[in-house]
Amino acid sequence: MENYDLVIIGSGGAGVAAAIKTAESGYSCAIIEAGTIGGTCVNVGCVPSKALLRAAEAYYHAGHHAFKGVYTKTNGLDWETVIAEKDRLVENLRQQKYIDVIASYPQITSLRGKAELQADGSVLIDGATVLRSRKILIATGAKPRILPLNGIEAVEVLTSTTAMELRHLPHSMIVIGGRFIALEQAQMFARFGAKVTLLQRSKRLIPEHEPEISAGIAAAFREEGLAVYTGVELLEIQEEGGEKTVIATMGGESREFRAEQVLMATGRSGNTENLGLDKVGVELNSAGAIIVNDAMQTGNPDIYAAGDVTNRPQLVYVAAAAGGIAAENALTGSETKLDLSILPEVIFTDPQIATVGLTEAQAKTQGHEVETAQIPLEYVPRAIAARNTRGLIKLVAERKTKRLLGAQVLAAEGGEIIQTAAMAIHCGEKYGFTVEDMRKMLFPYLTQVEGLKLATLTFNKEVAKLSCCAG
Repeated sequence: MENYDLVIIGSGGAGVAAAIKTAESGYSCAIIEAGTIGGTCVNVGCVPSKALLRAAEAYYHAGHHAFKGVYTKTNGLDWETVIAEKDRLVENLRQQKYIDVIASYPQITSLRGKAELQADGSVLIDGATVLRSRKILIATGAKPRILPLNGIEAVEVLTSTTAMELRHLPHSMIVIGGRFIALEQAQMFARFGAKVTLLQRSKRLIPEHEPEISAGIAAAFREEGLAVYTGVELLEIQEEGGEKTVIATMGGESREFRAEQVLMATGRSGNTENLGLDKVGVELNSAGAIIVNDAMQTGNPDIYAAGDVTNRPQLVYVAAAAGGIAAENALTGSETKLDLSILPEVIFTDPQIATVGLTEAQAKTQGHEVETAQIPLEYVPRAIAARNTRGLIKLVAERKTKRLLGAQVLAAEGGEIIQTAAMAIHCGEKYGFTVEDMRKMLFPYLTQVEGLKLATLTFNKEVAKLSCCAG
């Protein structure tokens, strides 16, 4: 039997952040991993997907750009090398940011095996090793969710993980889903040359976003040759002769979609199986996620949880923040809360979708009297000069106080814009900063973020009447 101040189950963003916090606070911990060290982000999530997205972007723009007089072309694609380079990047970052980091703290003990919680408060590893600790943190992450379609048992479909491990590029692909992962991987494979069909059950893509953003990304996809269908009711999946068929209805009419591969990107569910949660009073919600309060504590006061396994947003920076907070609260008895009131998010399509704060509909539902401003990118000098005016910026402000409540951006490198809007919302809540204050600030010319300033000007001016460097 071994004793620690904290036992952490899972070595992803939340688990490693918690382990570092524990070590830096002078406590001891054991971090247990049954799979690959590093969890989702570095192994099968953020790192490999964004590397492939950038590769696809370079390949696509070599043959499709808007600059007259500049002659480039695609000279072919070595798919095996593309995947090998992605794998090499993953291996390097896993070693540098997880394995080496864990090894650099003597207070952290790294253990391999399957952990199971016991009714007496201990943790059993592989049915043999017993660990005891003052507190326990569950950070086991999540896995891709597979819809229970008729026929799914007989058809092997891709997930966001297995799609990035393909040893050859499919000539056609059906992507089921219409949010983060579905959009990113659909465009990625299309830009590499696959014929992609995107099927979304909701009436529009990314239904939680502003309607203008949804319409804009759908238009951008169709412009690039993707077939985008919304309001699709999936019924059945079949496979015959190396071709997969998805049977569905649209507007009451039956449709069949065929492709070499089917990628199911319909969300992720927490890794909670065989953890012994029922023995220790840890409850799950209807989606299978561990229920935690804002202090990352479960229904059992001695057990905390953080990251994608919980009922909090499945984002690695949320997981890391939650892991550190959970460790602090577990070890010191404090009740620090995870503040998600201002949460910037980015979907790495091209153009990127970046959001923070409330949409117009959300703000009205919460009782705010709002005013909105919207500027198409065709009025943003940076976008004009770059010959890429696909997209828009929409701002939502409180009419009375003029505080910024939300921002949604559809633009090339939109993720580099959104944190400025997040800071404006934060300063509005804390110091009374308004959209008029933002309007008075100097923004460097020919930057994409200048679009935020131009958007504030459109609260009371016509965008067509703004000059360059408008003040």
